[in-house]
Amino acid sequence: MCYNFSMDNYLGLFFAFLALVAWTIGDWNIQRATRTVGNWKSLFFIGFVGALGIFPFIGGELVSLFQNPRGLLLLTILAVITLVSALFLFEGLKRGKFAIIEPVFGLELPFTVAFSIIFAGEHLAPLVYFLIAFIFIGLLLTVSKSFEHLRFHKTVFEQGVFFAVIGSVGMGLMNFLTGFGSQTLSPLLTIWFVHTALAICCLAYLAISGEAKNLWRDLRANRNIILSESLFDNVAWISYATSMTLIPISIATAVSESYIALTVLIGVLVNKERLKAHQIFGACCVVFGVVILSFYTS
Repeated sequence: MCYNFSMDNYLGLFFAFLALVAWTIGDWNIQRATRTVGNWKSLFFIGFVGALGIFPFIGGELVSLFQNPRGLLLLTILAVITLVSALFLFEGLKRGKFAIIEPVFGLELPFTVAFSIIFAGEHLAPLVYFLIAFIFIGLLLTVSKSFEHLRFHKTVFEQGVFFAVIGSVGMGLMNFLTGFGSQTLSPLLTIWFVHTALAICCLAYLAISGEAKNLWRDLRANRNIILSESLFDNVAWISYATSMTLIPISIATAVSESYIALTVLIGVLVNKERLKAHQIFGACCVVFGVVILSFYTS
């Protein structure tokens, strides 16, 4: 079969792979940051860096945004979903093993694809649905501590998995809305609005809880971790949003989702996390399924 890729296709894939690399480094530093300064402060720094860094590039678009009620409503809904989803995901990273929690984030892929099919009319081949089911089975293996006496009244899941699952559902919707917002408005404006809203909400919470006064101290004490999570997370989201303006949302998500392969390796090799045999097998299934799905859809 001959593939007739345009320059937009190649650029879209490039940005999707850039998001892949940036998310790998960003998520690893987010876990370190949440365990050091907490969820709200970690999210504030990401939002603040994004708001400050992107603003010079979107100043001319703000006037048109506030003259567009539908666009403003879309970004407001996206910001709320992002805030709730991020807090659940951060709590999952904070509580669980990196190599376990990251594969759970793979759930955002089928949810994003589902939203793309339902609301954007994107159509997929039967093999894609098979791969999504394969990934889901791998996820169950990865997050289960034991299959012995598997009953609802017993805890069989790793710590943090519940938060990661809920967050991943929100992430699926967030991914789709980010793509839709980027296509109808612009990638930079979409990410700037969301991250500015995150910074404002988190700062308000920290002020009410009395933790805002410690932000500068925490930044000085954990400068490398905080700057790394903030820089790479923003680069990832900008790259991901840009890729969805050049290639279909489902393809951009499938390619960028391959970052799971790298994060699992980091959890095991760098963090020295130990997994049971069936968990390793499940993680391998997730990684294999996501990688094959990425190459197939691209």
